[in-house]
Amino acid sequence: MNKNILIAFFLLILAWAFLPGIATAQDTGGEVIESKNIIDFYNDGGPTMHVLLVGLIATVALTLYLFIAVSAGKMVPKKLVDNINVTMANQDIQGAYNLANATPCAYSKCISQALLKVNFERDLANKASMVVSAEDTLDQEETKVTGLINYLNTISTLAPMVGLFGTVIGMITAFGQLTSGKAEPSDLAGGIGTAMLTTAGGLLVGIPAMFFYFFFKNRLASLTTEIQKQFSYAIDVLSGEIQLASSPQQTVEAAQEAAPE
Repeated sequence: MNKNILIAFFLLILAWAFLPGIATAQDTGGEVIESKNIIDFYNDGGPTMHVLLVGLIATVALTLYLFIAVSAGKMVPKKLVDNINVTMANQDIQGAYNLANATPCAYSKCISQALLKVNFERDLANKASMVVSAEDTLDQEETKVTGLINYLNTISTLAPMVGLFGTVIGMITAFGQLTSGKAEPSDLAGGIGTAMLTTAGGLLVGIPAMFFYFFFKNRLASLTTEIQKQFSYAIDVLSGEIQLASSPQQTVEAAQEAAPE
């Protein structure tokens, strides 16, 4: 559902950008006033709008990528979790390791590193070391994704500042007209219009970037908690602290079906 909403949102933006205004022209006292779409406003905003466009494209690209990457299906697939638990219940270390490597994700990387610490000669198959290794790996994976999410925070901070820079340029242009003796509203409109448009452009980029920054930050925190919960459960199954409800025959058959060819 989130993907559908996102697609609809971007289609709405494209429609707003490329479709002409509702009224193409309006006659008021002998003067024809043409309506403008977002492309016209973009052109009126001056060179600063090019920088803001780059920020907008980066925001859209990061948002689309993070919607896919920061998801349960990519970071902690349920089918993989179930299959790993089956092999853990049978204490099939090699089978679990092969399953984890066959499906690269944050959860499988944690499991792979934990399995390297397995030692059945130690208490609970060396559970303490397995947990530490898995948690260290999870921290590394979380840091990688956080780095991408932080780019949204950077854009949300810089975009209004870039817009403010355009505002200053526009006001300098307007005051330059006044200095040269041009005080008619039409003489000042260009500079003031640029100032207002770049301010709006900066906010148009910065606000969505900030929203999605907090959105994905919270989603990542939730998924990190889920991954930690799942690998802790798998380690408990391997160490014998937790017994699966499935029968041994069922677990063996499930493990065989899940094993990569």
